[in-house]
Amino acid sequence: MEPSSQSRKSCIIRDNSYVPLIKSPQPKDFVPSSNLPKSWDWRNVKGVNYMSWTVNQHIPQYCGSCWAQGTLSALADRFIIANRTKYNNLALSPQVIINCKAGGDCNGGNPDAVYDFANKIGVPDMTCQLYEAKNNGPVKDCSKPDLFVCRDCTWPPPKLGETGNCWPKQNFKRYYVEEHGNVRGADAIKKEIWKRGPIGCGIHVTSEFEKYTGGIYSEFKIHPMINHELSLLGWGVSSEGKEYWIGRNSWGTYWGEMGFFRIEMHKNNLGIESACSWATPRTD
Repeated sequence: MEPSSQSRKSCIIRDNSYVPLIKSPQPKDFVPSSNLPKSWDWRNVKGVNYMSWTVNQHIPQYCGSCWAQGTLSALADRFIIANRTKYNNLALSPQVIINCKAGGDCNGGNPDAVYDFANKIGVPDMTCQLYEAKNNGPVKDCSKPDLFVCRDCTWPPPKLGETGNCWPKQNFKRYYVEEHGNVRGADAIKKEIWKRGPIGCGIHVTSEFEKYTGGIYSEFKIHPMINHELSLLGWGVSSEGKEYWIGRNSWGTYWGEMGFFRIEMHKNNLGIESACSWATPRTD
């Protein structure tokens, strides 16, 4: 599904309130650049795919939730990398993030705030709250278990707008992060991805990028204006020697290369190396 022209409205709303939570050395500080492989792809590491499933933020309707989708996609991937047996097929719930106003809603939001919420409150998986692509009522105090958004219901499910025979589920599993922060620049991004897994990144989406169907994308913007969030999961080199990033969007599998894309590294890349973020899963 190709996104509508609405998708060029920015779904990123950043402010200066974000405070990174860093307790240990970061890969950019201790991984030698000479140790980095020529190419890397978390979809195929010695024949193993560590990726979570690909989503479409505009199903069943338009919702500017890229800020939640890109971050949670990368975070779910990192849980799977940490323990593939335990967390296989994990899908974290962006609807919970929207319902809790953990950085924004369907009108856009702050990707950094998602990781802060995941550290302090925790994020449940999709079985807690399926994605509805809409804002759901007033702000909830999601720090209190009895007001948390997870529900169990008896069959049949309630009609739209009705609560039906449902009740809060207070002991729903939440997934937490231990640390979170920002990273920028090709070398530092490579080290972060290689050592710890996919990351969320901002990008300046244009009408041409929306039409992407495959290949190594290249578009120059003198002053890129970040208006969309997605994730980076690796890199490669073309037969002509051109380095590129491998990323995943949240526009479904009909877009790009089955939901994924490749974009030129270092330049002509719509600012994709300028605003990236990461988090480390708490797996205990």
